[in-house]
Amino acid sequence: MIVGGAFYFIYNQLANNDKLDWQKFIVLFKKNQSVSGISFILLLSVLNRYFEILKWQNLSQYIHKITVAESTKQVLAALTAGLFTPNGVGEYAGKALFFAKKDTKKVIFLNLICNGIQMILTVIFGIFGLLYFNTQFHVITSQTVLILFGICFLLFGILFFSKKINIKGYSIEKLIHKINEIPKNIHQRNIILGICRYLVFSHQYYFLFLAFDVDLPYLTLMSAISSVYFLASSLPTFQFLDFAVKGSVAVYFFGILGVNEWIVIFISTLMWFLNVVLPVVIGSYYVLNFKTKELA
Repeated sequence: MIVGGAFYFIYNQLANNDKLDWQKFIVLFKKNQSVSGISFILLLSVLNRYFEILKWQNLSQYIHKITVAESTKQVLAALTAGLFTPNGVGEYAGKALFFAKKDTKKVIFLNLICNGIQMILTVIFGIFGLLYFNTQFHVITSQTVLILFGICFLLFGILFFSKKINIKGYSIEKLIHKINEIPKNIHQRNIILGICRYLVFSHQYYFLFLAFDVDLPYLTLMSAISSVYFLASSLPTFQFLDFAVKGSVAVYFFGILGVNEWIVIFISTLMWFLNVVLPVVIGSYYVLNFKTKELA
């Protein structure tokens, strides 16, 4: 059901999206086609997922050591399982299936850290990108920026002073204590791998714009890309609708830069295809294989 549903949604989004002008894409593809260029973009997709695999291998050693091959199986199968759930929640359950039941809570916690650091990095890069973009194009006023920073500091203050408040036996203080139980070298590697992954997929976005003849200064383009990822990641969504959410946010930002809407939609769709669809195709094999083992 998971695999069948995954392929249905992928086909439906690609075949019935009236904003995708395939004829324009084919014309531009024939004009700029390059074996080395296509290979480079595909390499970035492999690296993007590879850094995620290394992140999970690094974190899961807190339970027990796994190989890169085992980590690949778990990451891709979990990605497939999380395709239909809000913000990929199903991914947590998908990874937990590969571990003993007694380790379920630890797996969910480690996956939270794995995704959490990526979100924090997206927010950090996104804020700097948004500030730079705003200084160039004045999307929002300086007063609004100050208000937003004030709200952020207020929220941090509330979290700090309420860290001892318990909700169903859980508190921020306990969460911090749990995080500190994990060795520092694991956290350090997690942050480094997270930065590497962010740089890979953001620059993949950048190089796709270059391939579509979008000639803009590097910092302007990268600030728009980091802003899109920051704002799109803040919105609750499903993995199979990821390209639609990022696409709609990207249309606004790149519209300010004068980039044609169909180019923005196409690049957002390509990013989704390369970084979600292709891994899900491979992950489908692991899901089916896992079920076969369970039934046998």
